[in-house]
Amino acid sequence: MASKSYEIDMCSGPLLPKILRFSLPLMLSGMLQLLFNAADMVVVGRFSGSEALAAVGSTGSLVNLLINVFMGLSIGTNVLVARFYGARDAGNVSETVHTSVLLSLVCGVFLIFVGFFVAPPLLELMGTPEDVLSQAVLYIRIYFAGMPVIMLYNFGSAVLRALGDTRRPLYFLVIAGVANVLMNLFFVIVLKMGVAGVALATVLAQAISAGLVTLCLIRSDGIYRLQLKKLKIHKEKLLAMMQIGLPAGLQGAIFSISNVLIQSSINSFGSVAMAGNTASSNIEGFVYTAMNSLYQANLSFTSQNMGAKKYSRINRIALICVGIVTVVGLVLGVGATLVGRSLLGIYSSDPAVIEYGIARMRIIATLYFLCGIMDCMVGSMRGLGYSILPMIVSLTGACGLRILWILTVFAAHRSLFVLYLSYPVSWTITALAHVVCFLIVRRRIPKTDGA
Repeated sequence: MASKSYEIDMCSGPLLPKILRFSLPLMLSGMLQLLFNAADMVVVGRFSGSEALAAVGSTGSLVNLLINVFMGLSIGTNVLVARFYGARDAGNVSETVHTSVLLSLVCGVFLIFVGFFVAPPLLELMGTPEDVLSQAVLYIRIYFAGMPVIMLYNFGSAVLRALGDTRRPLYFLVIAGVANVLMNLFFVIVLKMGVAGVALATVLAQAISAGLVTLCLIRSDGIYRLQLKKLKIHKEKLLAMMQIGLPAGLQGAIFSISNVLIQSSINSFGSVAMAGNTASSNIEGFVYTAMNSLYQANLSFTSQNMGAKKYSRINRIALICVGIVTVVGLVLGVGATLVGRSLLGIYSSDPAVIEYGIARMRIIATLYFLCGIMDCMVGSMRGLGYSILPMIVSLTGACGLRILWILTVFAAHRSLFVLYLSYPVSWTITALAHVVCFLIVRRRIPKTDGA
């Protein structure tokens, strides 16, 4: 099938059906990626015990902290490709694609060394309990060895998303997801590799999806075709990607810093609380990734319409995405909480682990739609070309407030309930601030379409 059939015309016609057509495969893709991690959790929790489960779970916030800046550059790729594609600028699309692919590999190789040398002492600083530390270090080192392919997949799929193609990344992840589950079972149950087995299975599965995305770009007949001999860092494209992507990556890292502090606080309640928190946050991840597809839709649709000078569609894109993300967040978040004990039972049969998990879900999962609204507004501003402003708002609104909460409210009332409450409080305040910023930024952009 020709590449054109996978693309979406974002700059004309009705928006709602096209946003849904873009978002639904992306929701499924994100959930499949989470299934990589969920498969790790379930297999390791069932066959290697709660200590191994806690070890894998304790690495999540640290992994995000270390890779978010680099993942942010892929957002720069998305915005640039979408804008040039909306303007039908073939030369700049090609240069952006080739810069992005080479940059992803360079970032991936650098992260191998970060994971090997920097992550272990950081796990100790986070207060990771002694009984899970060695397994956590082993998991993170193997996981980071696969960073080049993880980066390659994320940058490559960012290119496809910019064109409206969210279906082929979904197909690739189905293939990689099945392989991941089979390898998990083989490495852990048959070879008794434990934490090392689930890490290795995840890396190999990511290599499969990265290879398929790369092959897709190479075989494309569109203006975004990848030619290996043309791989080159184009300075002006790199700078433009950094201008958009670095603030986005720093914002992600900022959130991760506060999450690392929260994880450290959770660690102080012991490995059973850690295991319950790990299982719950893994389930909530499915809600988040479904909502995140609307952030991605907002980002891509806004960027393409800016490139095509279809300014009159920008407000409608934002309103539709916020409306859908609210419904998705409420339905999935409340639904997951209602059947929470059954879902948590998949991860662990320990009643204490399940009780810790359900306590978190009642606070965070039910109010997760607030996080979705916050992210959608960020997508609007980045699509308009403003990346530093949402970073500053997130720094002061979400991260700053969470850290302040830990140092004051939580310090005075040390309980997991009070700790978890910092999430919905920070989402609400930050979402309102982002809405105000969007309204201010929107006034600077024409209301009527350009020539």
